[in-house]
Amino acid sequence: MSETATSNASQVPAVEGWFTLDQNPHLIGSQCPSCETYVFPPRESACPNPACDSDELKPTPFSRFGTVWSYAENRYAPPLPYRAAEPFEPYALVAVQLEKEGIIVLGQAPKGILATDLKVGMRMQLETDVLYREDDVDYMIYVWAPAVQDEVVGGAK
Repeated sequence: MSETATSNASQVPAVEGWFTLDQNPHLIGSQCPSCETYVFPPRESACPNPACDSDELKPTPFSRFGTVWSYAENRYAPPLPYRAAEPFEPYALVAVQLEKEGIIVLGQAPKGILATDLKVGMRMQLETDVLYREDDVDYMIYVWAPAVQDEVVGGAK
């Protein structure tokens, strides 16, 4: 987890139900039990695969690791209702292809990592970081950081 989280503040996800806040955070997506199509962000509805007629998606933990598929850099504060830390600092957006699921998930890079630090094909891991702090609560987001630990594809360390 990012060093920017404060120890005396409580932590809550900025978007509930998309990721965990444990020591080894992971995304929470959905999967069709019939055709095994993966979906992120998670939802409860019909399978998005046009070749499948299932009307069920089940919550599914996703792998924490993937590779950079694409990236960009945001140098402008986003408009409301998006919340950004004050003062605004540029950040990289990273599209990461998950190792097990194969889908591409967009997310921010941690503070201090910009587009010049990234390369297509670079191995990344999911972490959490503080989006903003309000009333002694840290509102957390998931971020894609350069991988520093090894994990077997599709399983735990």
